[in-house]
Amino acid sequence: MFLNKKVISIVLNNFQNDSRVLKENQSLQKAGYDVLIVALHENQLAEHEQVQGLNVHRVKLKSRCWPKWKIVQVFKYIEFIFRVASKYRNLIGIVHCHDLNALPVGFLLKTFTKGDVKIVYDAHEYETETNGSKGISKQLKKWLERFFIRYVDEVITVSESIAKEYEKLYAIKKPYLVLNCPLYQHVPKQNLFRESLGIRVDQQIFLYQGALSKGRGVEILLEAFSQLERDDNVVVFMGYGTLEKVILEKSRDWSTIFFHPAVSPDVLLNYTASADFGVCLIEDTCLSYRYCLPNKMFEYLMAGLPIMSSNLYEMERFVKNYKLGVVVQENTSKCIIQALEASLILDYPQIEVNAQNIKKKYCWEEQEKVLLKVYREL
Repeated sequence: MFLNKKVISIVLNNFQNDSRVLKENQSLQKAGYDVLIVALHENQLAEHEQVQGLNVHRVKLKSRCWPKWKIVQVFKYIEFIFRVASKYRNLIGIVHCHDLNALPVGFLLKTFTKGDVKIVYDAHEYETETNGSKGISKQLKKWLERFFIRYVDEVITVSESIAKEYEKLYAIKKPYLVLNCPLYQHVPKQNLFRESLGIRVDQQIFLYQGALSKGRGVEILLEAFSQLERDDNVVVFMGYGTLEKVILEKSRDWSTIFFHPAVSPDVLLNYTASADFGVCLIEDTCLSYRYCLPNKMFEYLMAGLPIMSSNLYEMERFVKNYKLGVVVQENTSKCIIQALEASLILDYPQIEVNAQNIKKKYCWEEQEKVLLKVYREL
C-alpha cells in the first residue's frame, strides 16, 4: 500500500488567484497530507511563503526577463520543468499536476525515483481542445498528453462530458469528477452594486463575473445591453482581463452597462448576492468550452441567483434539470434580449428554493470527498 503523504502540487501560474488549487490543497492538508505548492515566480512576489496556511515555492527562472516571443516561451517552460524536477528529484510521494503543462514534471520525477512517485493528473479543462488551440501546437499537445497519461496513476477533471472523452480517447478508466464548487455557505442578499455603482432599486442587475476575455460572451452581452430601449435591466461586469478597457468605454456611453473591479475570493459571494441574475455565456469555439461547467455557475447557485446560461450541453442540462433560470438559444444579441424578457416572468422565489435544495450537493465539501477518495486509492 502506498502510504507516503508528501504532496508536491505543480501549477504553471503565480498562484495568486487560483481558487481550485487553493481549495484542493487545503483539503489535502486538512486530511493529513504534507503539501507544497510549486508555482512560477514573478516580481513583487515572495519565492517562499505561506498562503492561507499552505507552503508555496515560486520557482525563479533565469529566462523570466527574456522577451515574450513564442520560441522564447518554450525555453522558459523547459527551464521551469528541469528546475522543478532537479529540485525535487528525491521526492517519494505524490505529484499533483494541474493541467497538461505540469505533466512533464511529474513524468521526470517518476522516472528519477523509478516509480516511487505517484502522479495525479488534474485536467482543469479539455486540455487538447482549448480555445485558440490549432495546427502544430494542438497536435503536439495531443501527442504529449497521449504519451504522458500512460504514466499517470489517477485522473480527475471538471465535467462529465470531458471525463467521458478522456475515457474514450485514451482507453483509461473514467476520470473522477471534482467540480469547481465554492465552500457551502449561507449568503444573505446584499446591495453592494447599487451602493457602489449607483444602480437604482427598480433596475434588475445581470451579473457577469470572471475573466473578461474573448470566447466568454462579453462582447455579445455588451452589444445586447447597448441595444435596449429602456434601462430596466442592466449588466455589471466584475473581473479582469483583456476586454476590461472595452467594457469601461461602453460603460461611459450606456446607462445599462457597468464595470466593477475583481474582488478577492473571500468576499466574492457577497458581491454575487448583490445581483438579481447570474450570467454565464460561453461561446462554442472549442470542445473544451462546449463541455465546460464553469465555476461561476456554482457561485451563482451558492448565492441563490437565477442563472442565464449558454445552450452548451453541460450548462444547459444543469440549468434545465434543476430549473435554475433561462437558457439563451444562441449567442447573439437578439437571443440575449429575448432571454432578458423571459427572465422577467420567471418564478423567482421558486428558483431560490430550487437553488437552496441542491447547493449542498454542489459545494466544495462534497467535491473534497471525491478528491480524498482519489488519494486513498493511490
